[in-house]
Amino acid sequence: MARDTDKIEREIEAARNQLAGTLDELSVRASPKRIAENTKQTVVAKLNEPPVKFTLIGIGAVVAVLVVRKIFS
Repeated sequence: MARDTDKIEREIEAARNQLAGTLDELSVRASPKRIAENTKQTVVAKLNEPPVKFTLIGIGAVVAVLVVRKIFS
């Protein structure tokens, strides 16, 4: 009987340790600072892709021309 109890206690302790590790990992992943940092990195990486970058430059140039035309018309 004592062996069974010891085994059960070890299993409970192992389950607690696993749960604690999972909770620690979730708290790191769900950290607002970390989420903002990951989002920022994703956006910067996307904006640095040539098709996106050149499209934004083109749109900026068109807007600048329209603003200049509006000012001097």
